[in-house]
Amino acid sequence: MIDIMSQPNPNLGATRRQRMYSTIFGTDTPAGRRFDIILIWLILASVTAVMLETVAEIRARFGSILIFIEWLFTGIFTLEYILRIWCHPKPKQYAKSFFGIVDLLSVLPTYLGLVLAGSHVLTVVRVFRIVRLFRILKLFRYISEAEVLLTALRNSRAKITVFFTVVAGIVVTMGALMHLVEGEANGFTSIPKSIYWAVTTLTTVGFGDVVPKTVLGQTIATFIMLLGYAILAVPTGIVSVEISQASKQSDARRICSNCGIKDHQSDALFCRKCALSLGEN
Repeated sequence: MIDIMSQPNPNLGATRRQRMYSTIFGTDTPAGRRFDIILIWLILASVTAVMLETVAEIRARFGSILIFIEWLFTGIFTLEYILRIWCHPKPKQYAKSFFGIVDLLSVLPTYLGLVLAGSHVLTVVRVFRIVRLFRILKLFRYISEAEVLLTALRNSRAKITVFFTVVAGIVVTMGALMHLVEGEANGFTSIPKSIYWAVTTLTTVGFGDVVPKTVLGQTIATFIMLLGYAILAVPTGIVSVEISQASKQSDARRICSNCGIKDHQSDALFCRKCALSLGEN
């Protein structure tokens, strides 16, 4: 008689992978929620350790300890990333997703630091992983609002590109003009440096390291500063219009086709009046 218990269970690996997926990627289970909360605390602790390591006094006293802690966190996050790839039903899709890319970038800088000194400080990118907090706290509404913003930025990219092209032309022209008017004697030693001055003046930053001395140069500078205030309003208006349109499109998708009620919350699954699934609309 064959001992059934001694035979390998082909579904054991799949079951273990499913449980791991539910824990790592899910927040609707106690285990998944605990995993994400622990992960967020680890992320905050690792980012804090990286920032403290850049303080000279702290690095002098606890440098070796902080390096050990950083490698410990890197090992934990590397193992976590491998487990995410292993248990995900579509590992390539996860690897190309926003979270997949951020998860990978959060461990690469430490290894890169072995060949490029100081690059490990880029591990602060791990702070972006705290976006998972939205899922833990069920703040899906904020995620949907972020999608509206991304849609608006994507729809306005052509207009923004044209706008920045025009601005680039203005600063190059003004930079060359100021180089001609002020000259090397007043600090405008080259066209690139004059363009730098034009950029800081047009954006109303004005560091003051290079300033015009002649009346004509100061007149041009005044015009550029006033133009800067006008220009700042252009991209704001473009994006605002696109956000308004994207919001209207998003609201239109939340209208119940059965009773016509609209203005459902972005994470609503059923109509608040007739209880029809909004996914059927």
